[in-house]
Amino acid sequence: MNGGTSMTTAVRLGVRRGWIEFRQTVTNAEDVMGAIIPVAILLVVLVFMRDATVPGTTFSLGATAVPGVLGMSLVYSGMVGIAAWLSVDREDGTLLRAKATPNGMVGYLVGKVCATSASAVLMLLLVLVPSLFLFEGLATGGARAWLTLLWVLAVGLLATLPIGAALGSLARSPRSMGLIMLPFMALTGVSGVFYPITALPEWLQWVGQAFPIYWMGLGMRSALLPDTMAAVEIGESWRHLETLGVLGVWAVLGFALAPALLRRMARRESGSAVAARRERAMQRVS
Repeated sequence: MNGGTSMTTAVRLGVRRGWIEFRQTVTNAEDVMGAIIPVAILLVVLVFMRDATVPGTTFSLGATAVPGVLGMSLVYSGMVGIAAWLSVDREDGTLLRAKATPNGMVGYLVGKVCATSASAVLMLLLVLVPSLFLFEGLATGGARAWLTLLWVLAVGLLATLPIGAALGSLARSPRSMGLIMLPFMALTGVSGVFYPITALPEWLQWVGQAFPIYWMGLGMRSALLPDTMAAVEIGESWRHLETLGVLGVWAVLGFALAPALLRRMARRESGSAVAARRERAMQRVS
């Protein structure tokens, strides 16, 4: 089998693997509840915010926060989700088994990207569909609104999945994920998810704009909120070109870093390394 055919086979098997992993996730009761409970809590919080209004407007603060929550969940799925999977599979030897087969790492990564993307879309729907019934004024732009949502979704996943893979390659174990979660939670607070970023000090606005969460939220707001709500944004504009540009920079950065870091991680995987991690885990348990 030549290299091209082998690579094509690996990609095809990776897509199939991704679908199987996603199907297992949505048919596992614990995984389903783990997805539904946080969504339900978020929706309850947003409903309590429904009667409050965005300063200077009569529009519901809860409805305004919905697109920001969608953007946050997509970034979380793209960055933290795939990073967590990589760290777990590294510790239990799954990565070592993938490394041992021809183009196994390619198939493994394609599968993780497909499974993570499908999970991200599912999470988006779990929040968006109930929100359309709970809040007035969402997605009133017709076909244009849905097209905007689709391109923001696609570019956002391109921007976050490679970064998540890079972060996952650096995590020594699942216990290291706290080092990724803490910065993510801090950035969420300064990214205008639950309240317009223009209410923050200017220096925090610049911090928020340096990372994908703000731009994903802005893109989702441009798709789902009335055009009049752009008045509370920076520059009183949805800034589509800037959104595409910043997310594009993050995508380029991710695609530049992830392959090298993943190759380095794969080179370091060996039977003795996996055995040593298991031994340390057993010592912690005992």
